[in-house]
Amino acid sequence: MKQIIQSFKTGETILEEVPAPIVKKGHVLIKTTRSLVSIGTERMLVEFGKANMLQKARQQPDRVKQVLGKMKTEGVKPTLQAVFNKLGQPLPLGYCNVGTVIAVGQGAEGFAIGDRVASNGPHAEYVCVPKNLVANIPSNVSDEDATFTVIGSIGLQGIRLCDPQLGETIVVVGLGLIGLITAELLVANGCRVIGIDLDANKIAIAKKKGIIGVNPAEGADVVKFVMDITDGVGADGVIITASAKTDELIADAAKMSRKRGRIILVGVIGLNISRADFYEKELTFQVSCSYGPGRYDDSYEKGGIDYPLPFVRWTEQRNFKAILQMISLGRINVNELITERIPLKDFNTIYSNIGNKNSIASVLEYPEQSSAADTVVITDGKFSAGSGGIGIIGAGNFTSMTMLPVLSDIGAPLYSIASAAGVTGTSLAKKYKIGKSTTDYKSILNDPAVDLVMITTRHNLHAHMVVESLQAGKHVFVEKPLALNRQELDEILNVYDGSKTLTVGFNRRFSPHMQKVKQLTGDVQMNVIATMNAGHIPASVWVHDMNTGGGRIIGEACHYMDLITFLTGSKIKSVCMNAMGINPQSNTDSASILLEYENGSTGVINYFANGSKAYSKERIEVYAQERTIITDNFCVTEGFGTKNFSKLKTNLDKGHAAQFKLLVDRVKTGGKSLIPIDELVNTTKASFAAIESLTSRQWVNV
Repeated sequence: MKQIIQSFKTGETILEEVPAPIVKKGHVLIKTTRSLVSIGTERMLVEFGKANMLQKARQQPDRVKQVLGKMKTEGVKPTLQAVFNKLGQPLPLGYCNVGTVIAVGQGAEGFAIGDRVASNGPHAEYVCVPKNLVANIPSNVSDEDATFTVIGSIGLQGIRLCDPQLGETIVVVGLGLIGLITAELLVANGCRVIGIDLDANKIAIAKKKGIIGVNPAEGADVVKFVMDITDGVGADGVIITASAKTDELIADAAKMSRKRGRIILVGVIGLNISRADFYEKELTFQVSCSYGPGRYDDSYEKGGIDYPLPFVRWTEQRNFKAILQMISLGRINVNELITERIPLKDFNTIYSNIGNKNSIASVLEYPEQSSAADTVVITDGKFSAGSGGIGIIGAGNFTSMTMLPVLSDIGAPLYSIASAAGVTGTSLAKKYKIGKSTTDYKSILNDPAVDLVMITTRHNLHAHMVVESLQAGKHVFVEKPLALNRQELDEILNVYDGSKTLTVGFNRRFSPHMQKVKQLTGDVQMNVIATMNAGHIPASVWVHDMNTGGGRIIGEACHYMDLITFLTGSKIKSVCMNAMGINPQSNTDSASILLEYENGSTGVINYFANGSKAYSKERIEVYAQERTIITDNFCVTEGFGTKNFSKLKTNLDKGHAAQFKLLVDRVKTGGKSLIPIDELVNTTKASFAAIESLTSRQWVNV
């Protein structure tokens, strides 16, 4: 299928051939008929993509600060590689999609094949959208008019926060697409509406809709105008839908407001607020979040868990339905806002001139017949069973920034890659000359040319995909963790028979630093302290969800359990974990874990998320037989009391390259798993025991 994407690296806007998505649980699969180009939002993305590196840096000073900090702790080369990899990832454009439902996933109630629907899907011939971001279109609303559903909801959410009353005077600053719809909705709400814009054409459109138009470019003093028309009282509310870098808009909004007035920001402007303006009038100021309650909440958007209507009257989806109802009842006329109608194949007619201020709304028209193939062939490389062909499931940051660069450098036979949406996978396939890009991971499992399946998805999918891959007769690599609970682990062990290798991404044991430590100590009793300065991750990120990510102890601290097992040459016997606090899910990311080993060794894992990013991220200390060996951030290892060894210094090397090279060779030549299965099981059970210990407040046997 065809999809419009934006390259942040080159600035190009491309109509790319990508695999069509397949329907997922809680989603609906839609064949697109029309989509609306959001001129304001998409212009910002396109212009950012076209900017040079210096211009990009100036636009995102916070990101620059993060990059500089990363350089200090991890080095210049790895940091620059990460930055360029990130910029190389394509961005799907668009979020105002209309089409016909062609498949309904399990749990997507309220939709049926053949329904006409509006959604926040991108500019693509086929889109798969979570049910809470889809709304059925009334029969008397055309597909073309329905494309305004999502963009209209952005304005509607700003209005809901403003809470206008019948007869109030509300000012809308910026009469672009969102501003005009916002103003017309306010008129329908019984408000006197003043619209401000520098474009005479938009002012003219506003006046036809019963909006009082003011153009500062024609010499009007907008503050004086509002004060005069309100008899010196000021506006009851100001909704800013404009985009501008200046602080003047927020200053004017305060000056034209009445005492205790409301100011709502929907657009993007400078926010150096004058305290005096707000203090004297006791003004309220609020930033509106996109389409409404539920936005950026994974449990609502992706999990399909709705907010109960009696407590949250207006959600994203309910706002969608409200806009469609307003169009259906004729309360707002969106069709007259359309500047141009362009066939999808001629998309560049819009994007090459997206800065044109005369354009308000551009509608893309999609062909009736289009390909819905879930696999796209990228190269014509020949692979056969037994040649070590690799199929990758997952195209996230680890795959793009760590795994694929290494696999490419060692000349690994990259055969196929699967990604949920198809865009990222296709981009990576082209970059690394991978044979195929698909949205159906099962096609990788069923392909005889694939000998090794590498799984880098979210953690809750690991165990199930490992089981499927082993049942398909494939060698398996899965990024940690192996499983999130004992049931998942048992399911893996029930199908694992040792005929194929099973490798978990415990790369640190393959680092030259850890290999040197092992060489210097051997299998002796020792004390090991591993400190991970993990850094803060917001609570809303999926890794904290015990059902999706398993939490950071199971999901990441397992690395150090495996590493200490490797160094001691023994398995974990019992675990005790203490943390700064326990939440209802027994989850934490700032904890100390004590490990008792079968050979008498002890391990301490300090996994902390509350430290400074200026300090080294990882530190390993080994104490054994009057020797002390310290590894700092996998860059420097120093020995004290060690004969013929004082220091090993390298670039940051956590062992990924060595692990992947050994794995690829092992698949081709045969042999045992890189890490013994009993150690993988022991480490996995120990991570579960750590969580159990946190709850029970006692040692737990593994």
